[in-house]
Amino acid sequence: MAASEALKLRGNGRLVLGLLVNLASSICIVLANKWIYVQYGFPNMSLTLVHFVMTALGLWLCQALGLFCPKSLRPSRLLLLALSFCGFVVFTNLSLQNNTIGTYQLAKAMTTPAIIGIQTFYYKKTFSTKIKLTLIPITLGVILNSYFDVQFNFLGILFATLGILVTSLYQVWVGVKQHELQVNSMQLLYYQAPMSSAILMFVVPFFEPVTGDGGMFGNWSSAALVMVVFSGIIAFLVNLSIYWIIGNTSPVTYNMFGHFKFCITLLGGYVLFKDPLSMNQGLGILCTLCGILFYTHFKLGEQEEEKSKLTQRP
Repeated sequence: MAASEALKLRGNGRLVLGLLVNLASSICIVLANKWIYVQYGFPNMSLTLVHFVMTALGLWLCQALGLFCPKSLRPSRLLLLALSFCGFVVFTNLSLQNNTIGTYQLAKAMTTPAIIGIQTFYYKKTFSTKIKLTLIPITLGVILNSYFDVQFNFLGILFATLGILVTSLYQVWVGVKQHELQVNSMQLLYYQAPMSSAILMFVVPFFEPVTGDGGMFGNWSSAALVMVVFSGIIAFLVNLSIYWIIGNTSPVTYNMFGHFKFCITLLGGYVLFKDPLSMNQGLGILCTLCGILFYTHFKLGEQEEEKSKLTQRP
C-alpha cells in the first residue's frame, strides 16, 4: 500500500513538473522573442534558425538517451512538410515582431477556423453545426481586437494572415503525414528540425545579413547572445513538454491548460511591453476566448461519443 502511494505521488510530481515546464516555456518563448526583437533587433529568420538547430540538437540528445525511437524515413517524403515548418515559424515570429502580443495571440486563434476550412473544402471532412458556430465568436473577437488595436499596421496584419494560413497547412499536413508514414509527432520533428535548419541556412543570406551590423554573426552584446541561446533552449522545451503532457494527461487537461497560458501570455504582454488595451479590444479577447472554450467543449464531447460508440460495438 505504501509503495503504491509512493509511486502515485512520484507520478503526480512528474506530471506537475511537466505542466510547470510547459507553462513557463510557452509563456517565456513569446515574451523572450518579443524582448529580443524590441531590445536588440536580432534578425527574425536568423532567430528561427537558432530555434531549429537547438530543437534538432535537443531531439538528438533525447533519442540518444532512449526517450523515443526514431524511424527511418526518406527525406524526400518530408520536404514539403519541412518547408511549411519553416514558413509557419518565420511568419508567426514576423507577426510577433510587428504586432502587439494581444493581436499576435488572437491571430493564432484563427488557426482553428482556417484548419476547418482547409479540411472541409480540400479534404472533404465534415464538422457538426455546433463546431461551425463556435467560429463566429472566435472570428468576431479577432476582428474586434485588430480593428481597435491602436498599434494596427498593415505589415503586421499581413504577416499574421500568412502565419495563420501556413500554420494551418502545416498542422493539417502533420496529421496526414503521421497517418501516411505511421509515425508520431516527435519522430516527425526529429527529421523536420534538421531539414528545416538546412533550408534556412541556405535562405537566410538572401534576406538577412549574416555578418556585420544586424547580422547573425555580427557584433552582438553578451546580453543579446545569452537571450538568443536562452530562446533556443525554450523553443526545444516547448516541443518536448507538449509531448510529455499529451502522453500523461487527458486532452481536457491539455486544452484547459492551453487557455490558461493564453490569458497569462496576454497579461505578460500588457505588463512587460506596456501594450495598450482598449475596452473594445478587451471585449474582442473575451469573445475569442469564449469561442475557444466552446469549441474545446464541443470537440471533446464529440470525441467521447465516438469512443463510447466504438466500445459498444460487438
